[in-house]
Amino acid sequence: MALLKTKEIRGMRPEDLKLKFKELGDELMHERGVAAMGGAPASPGRIRALRTNVARIHTIMRELELAETKKKSAAKAPVKKAKSKEEAKPKAAPKNRPKREKAEKRAAAKKPAAKNEEETK
Repeated sequence: MALLKTKEIRGMRPEDLKLKFKELGDELMHERGVAAMGGAPASPGRIRALRTNVARIHTIMRELELAETKKKSAAKAPVKKAKSKEEAKPKAAPKNRPKREKAEKRAAAKKPAAKNEEETK
């Protein structure tokens, strides 16, 4: 069995692709079964060729599926509204950075508490 070329696969209809995929999958299972039983394969490279063909068909089927979903989502997607200049401006950075706030808290904790007037008397 010769490898199917990508151009040939893309030329097939989706129904034909599914049918060919099933056919090649069954054939691959048969060849693997023969190899597992210890039988000598008629063609040593046949399993590899079948695996390659199955992978190519699967890839192209997936590409077609993704293209369909992309078309559907593009039709449903709402049109984005353009932002005004005010909305597009970046937000201002906060006044105190977290590290600075931590440092200020530590410094305040180290200072002794102010004594009341009664304690000083």
